[in-house]
Amino acid sequence: MPAELTIEQLAAQTGMSVRNIRAHQARGLLAGPELRLRVGYYGPEHVARLKLIRDLQGEGFNLAAIKHLLDDSEGMAQRLAQFRQALTEPPNAEAPETLTIAELGRRFRVSPDEAPRVLARAQRLGVLVTVGDGRFEVPSPALLAVAERVVARGVSLDGALAVFEQIERHCDLISGSFVNLFLDEVWRPFMDAGMPVQRWPEIEQSVDGLRPLATEALLAIFGQRMSAQIDAAFGELGRRPGGPLE
Repeated sequence: MPAELTIEQLAAQTGMSVRNIRAHQARGLLAGPELRLRVGYYGPEHVARLKLIRDLQGEGFNLAAIKHLLDDSEGMAQRLAQFRQALTEPPNAEAPETLTIAELGRRFRVSPDEAPRVLARAQRLGVLVTVGDGRFEVPSPALLAVAERVVARGVSLDGALAVFEQIERHCDLISGSFVNLFLDEVWRPFMDAGMPVQRWPEIEQSVDGLRPLATEALLAIFGQRMSAQIDAAFGELGRRPGGPLE
């Protein structure tokens, strides 16, 4: 497709000001226009480049870092793609499984009256995802197995899912705290320094260690707090009149 946009039309299409477009050209972030009769015309590649710059700025990249990425020096773009993949794809991801409503009924003791509410709660939590024809996908079979073991110990499935909801809320807060800590103290200083290539191994090592270290910290603190809660709960039972210690 030929270059047909004036700089004003390019600005309108990309949501950038004419001043910003010229500034990006001066920094080497954007190729110059095609000149015809002393008028500059821009094409689809300019639109795509400006949208990419805008998206990267929206993700927190400064212009120096964007220049590195667009120049693709030292395989920078590939490194960033690998970095994003490491952040978003958990290691040892589970393979989902599919169960019928009858199979779920055999694994969990849920009365017909309770079933609609329990299924709705399980779907809201993402424990089950409906795929039609009375079948459900289980994204995390390990989590469903935990729920099954809890139910086998006399707890209702509805009660177990209610606790899972609380765990999910608290884990969102905890995981967000760890991620923000990494962003504030590792990633943003790295970006501000222009993402020097010699520091990528250090950043990648930090990313690789983020999830397991956060998990270890969570389990250690949870174990301590769980012991304290059990001691407090059963200590209180023992102090009540007619309690098990009398």
